[in-house]
Amino acid sequence: MAIEFKMVPKQNNIVSPPETKYYPCAVSKGEVDLEYIAEVISSRSTVTVPDCYAVLLGMSQVIGEELSKGNIVKIDRLGTFAITLKGQGTEEPELLSKSSILGAKMLFKPARNFKKVLGNLKFKRLR
Repeated sequence: MAIEFKMVPKQNNIVSPPETKYYPCAVSKGEVDLEYIAEVISSRSTVTVPDCYAVLLGMSQVIGEELSKGNIVKIDRLGTFAITLKGQGTEEPELLSKSSILGAKMLFKPARNFKKVLGNLKFKRLR
């Protein structure tokens, strides 16, 4: 099955005259939730749906807790989660403080087997 995409125009106002370029944008076909994932895992194993759901829910809570402690969370065959910061630069090291931090984001780096999936994707343009 192919990943569908559409074209999205983006204007660059920095150059003179302003120019428009077209970029591909993935189109999602929907979403799946934790309950659905638990059902699929259960159907492929001897574990019940509530047990799968409980483990997945617990895993998501532990990942959040460990990230908030400043740890990098590495889950083999899934990937690595880490916190990155967005901040304002200062001219002097002494001026850098927690008020320089504008926000935090979660970084996910997929494991090697997921990178293979990305390399094997097929794409289909929507008209």
